[in-house]
Amino acid sequence: MGRRKVTGAVGSGALLVVGDVITDVVARHRGPLAPGTDTAASIRTVPGGAGANVACWAAYRGTAEVRLLGRVGADAAAWHERELAARGVRPLLVVDGRAPTGTVICLVDGDAAAERTFLTDNGASLRLEPADWSDALLDGVARLHLSGYLLFAEPSREFVAVASKAARARGVPVSLDPASAGFLARLGADRFLSLVDGVDVLLPSRDEACLLTGLPDVADSAARLSRHVPLVVAKQGAEGALLARSGEVYARVPAEPVTPRDTTGAGDAFTGAFLAALLAGAGPEQAAREGCRAGARAVELTGGRPP
Repeated sequence: MGRRKVTGAVGSGALLVVGDVITDVVARHRGPLAPGTDTAASIRTVPGGAGANVACWAAYRGTAEVRLLGRVGADAAAWHERELAARGVRPLLVVDGRAPTGTVICLVDGDAAAERTFLTDNGASLRLEPADWSDALLDGVARLHLSGYLLFAEPSREFVAVASKAARARGVPVSLDPASAGFLARLGADRFLSLVDGVDVLLPSRDEACLLTGLPDVADSAARLSRHVPLVVAKQGAEGALLARSGEVYARVPAEPVTPRDTTGAGDAFTGAFLAALLAGAGPEQAAREGCRAGARAVELTGGRPP
């Protein structure tokens, strides 16, 4: 099925995020899981998805307008539209008539610094295709951000190529978050780097940066990646972030101290606030400070969205 008509005036200087819209089932347990029997847990169903989370945190940080293009199943389209709109995001959702909305089960260990494990059914989220794109989506857009999850399926890879080419033609800078070390390992570093050719800002996690370069040190990894992408912002969780360009790390931004409850979406919070700050006129280093503040706020909450 096609994109729903979205009403309302289109502002200038908007952020367009393209990525996954997911239903998250978050199960918080303490200690190791007990195979073959019960493990007590607190379970909640919340809206999620890396792309959707980034958009929500960008809107929470405050910017002119945030739009989100994603693909969902008919089963949960109305719910996700309401949740996005309630957080100040303009939803541009394609409703898939064949696949259900993607679902992720997030297992959060309350006794292990709130670290999480994901069980992922991508559903409709990776079925974006070039036919879902229109150059008119860039009208009034100052930045385009792409979720790296789009690179893990052929139709959405083709979509990324079309959208990126259109953005470059208009002079709109493009950022991308690699999104998943597990999926990235299967895709392969060389192929990933070829697919992100032309991206202006890369926002990997520590693990993703090291995986892409084969180097054990995140600073060395970020420096090497900045020979492929003009600006690399490596997210290090409790160790903050570092920024690299032209083959060198030029800034390190400390994290804000916090007691984590659930680390789900912390990287998305960083990315959303970082991009919103850039749109507001901040330089990359100050934008990274905003990202660290948002990441610290995110780990105090359950789920990947702002309050």
